[in-house]
Amino acid sequence: MRLLVYNIRYAVGAGAPSHVPVPGAGYLFGNPGNLENIIGFLKGERPDIVGLIEVDIGSVRSARVNQAETIATALGHYSSYECKYGEESVNQYLPILRKQANAFLAGPGVTGERFHYFDTGIKRLVIELELEQVAIFLVHLSLKYRHRHFQLRHLYELVKRCRKPVIIAGDFNTFWGENEIFLFKEALGLRSANAHGLPSFPSRAPRLELDFILYGPGIEVTDFRVPRVGYSDHLPLVCDFEVNGS
Repeated sequence: MRLLVYNIRYAVGAGAPSHVPVPGAGYLFGNPGNLENIIGFLKGERPDIVGLIEVDIGSVRSARVNQAETIATALGHYSSYECKYGEESVNQYLPILRKQANAFLAGPGVTGERFHYFDTGIKRLVIELELEQVAIFLVHLSLKYRHRHFQLRHLYELVKRCRKPVIIAGDFNTFWGENEIFLFKEALGLRSANAHGLPSFPSRAPRLELDFILYGPGIEVTDFRVPRVGYSDHLPLVCDFEVNGS
């Protein structure tokens, strides 16, 4: 089975338009054609499951296009998405921000998905996707170091209740390095599919390992890659795995 995890930055590209040199401006302007680039890349990888971070589900920035549904249709996949902010967050009511989401795309065999929310940080969504033999959690952790640790505590409580082999994937924003998640991994018996610590950010000159695919007992990783594609400021992660006994 192939899992692909990608922070696509709302398909706006790897940076701000050259004529708008303002920090953060890159998130406000659409980039016609880049969504098709991302779809073409995903089709070439032929993933069974896709975890997408920073997906626009229909704001003016994307010309009202729901990127999760558009990509899923192109791949022939089922889609599951939700706004990444807390249910009580003011961001749920603001233009553009209320259409910023995370999403799972998967082929047949989905038995259920659940949406959980951290109680700290701005980005709070956790999507739990349950397949026949494995459960996968998709996260986008806070930019603030203290909030990330509260979120990891909450995530630990969610994951330890799972009775199937587990994968936890997404953008962890570990600006202080993998040591940030060492105790979290040890407590749950997790390993990183990225055994060599390959960086995923920024895509133009990667130097930080912000994106992870972590897996628990009962799962065997058979291949792992970080393709060098420049359609976002993050690089994607591609992981082939098997569930023992399947």
